[in-house]
Amino acid sequence: MTAPAARARLAAERVARSSYGRLVALLAARGGDLAAAEDALGDAFAAAMDHWPREGVPDRPEAWLLTAARRRLLDGHRRRATSAQAAPELLRRAALPEDPAELPDHRLALLLACAGEEVEPAARAPLMLQAVLGLEAARIASAFLVAPAAMGQRLVRAKRRLKEGGARFALPGPEVLADRLPAVLDAIYAAYAAGAGDPADGGALAGEAAWLARLCALLVPVGAAEESEALGLGALLLHLEARRPAGRDATGGYVPLAQQDPARWDRGMQAEAEGLLRRAATLGRPGRYQWEAAIASAHAERGRTGRVPWDGILALYDVLLAATGSPVVAVNRAVALAEVAGPAAGLAALRAAGADPRLADYQPYWAALGALARRAGAPEGRAALERAAGLADDPALRAFLLRQARADPDQVESPDRVKMLAKSED
Repeated sequence: MTAPAARARLAAERVARSSYGRLVALLAARGGDLAAAEDALGDAFAAAMDHWPREGVPDRPEAWLLTAARRRLLDGHRRRATSAQAAPELLRRAALPEDPAELPDHRLALLLACAGEEVEPAARAPLMLQAVLGLEAARIASAFLVAPAAMGQRLVRAKRRLKEGGARFALPGPEVLADRLPAVLDAIYAAYAAGAGDPADGGALAGEAAWLARLCALLVPVGAAEESEALGLGALLLHLEARRPAGRDATGGYVPLAQQDPARWDRGMQAEAEGLLRRAATLGRPGRYQWEAAIASAHAERGRTGRVPWDGILALYDVLLAATGSPVVAVNRAVALAEVAGPAAGLAALRAAGADPRLADYQPYWAALGALARRAGAPEGRAALERAAGLADDPALRAFLLRQARADPDQVESPDRVKMLAKSED
């Protein structure tokens, strides 16, 4: 690859990372068709790879891409126009300023559209990842353990239904925001869980989902009732993302949270997470994501003080369990209880939680049961750890659990909460 071509590709990648969703949202807001907006922007990027190596990267690459995509949309409308009456609509849809900086940011509207009733729940998170971040269907399919062809069909179907339903890509009123934003936050959370549970992609999907959570925290209108939970999710995923790389050693081996070196945690990301969490707390509307973020924040305290405030973590889990009734939260709470009241107390709570049939094939439950049973001297510890290993998709985690199954009871580590996030839906 020549030097000009390399510079052009690097510039295009930077724009795609920072502005893809904004440009798609701008184009879709004018034309009302998400698929057409994506196609036009894709053509614009292809044109950039042809022109920029020869002509140089423009001073405002986003504006260049927006203009090129707008022309392609206009050409498409012209081809479909059958009468002179279409001309005013063509002009309205084409009337975009040259500079995207002069336009409002429609990315939150795009996320909300992806959470519309016409979009099947299983397609919402993948559609957000493609529409706002520009991820390819094959990459999304791999992250969600779906065949690429099936994911491609799911995304095409979702876009067609958005078009047929007359989706609006402009920020809606408070009632629509209240109805749809929880689905947006849940989809982003699920996307992060899929990425955090799949080390094969190097954390790329988890990073993209954390970026979406940060975006929501920034774009939700100040004063909206849902602002606090958007801030809470942003804080939660930034905290988890800050310490995710420390979960692997130099050879790729699994490192539980208790053994991670806090020096490897991203302090800047943690500081940003703390800022979002403080803003959420001032709003006086506590919720699930804020409580989870507060728990992640408490774990981060070890990097500052050398200790983990388990009493406070247990209290937060008590509140979270009362609010959600989630069996996953019950598992996490049992692990925290073991740190406060001893492994026997934690094991008793975990056995009680295990009566819920939804935990039958939940790998973190068996990992927690095995670890606490070994520490409490109970007989089922080794078998539970071996079952957890059999349920683990990650080879490094599987190897760690098998080592734990064969270790002396006083050397068994409590499972960490990051892996529990990987299947956090009830």
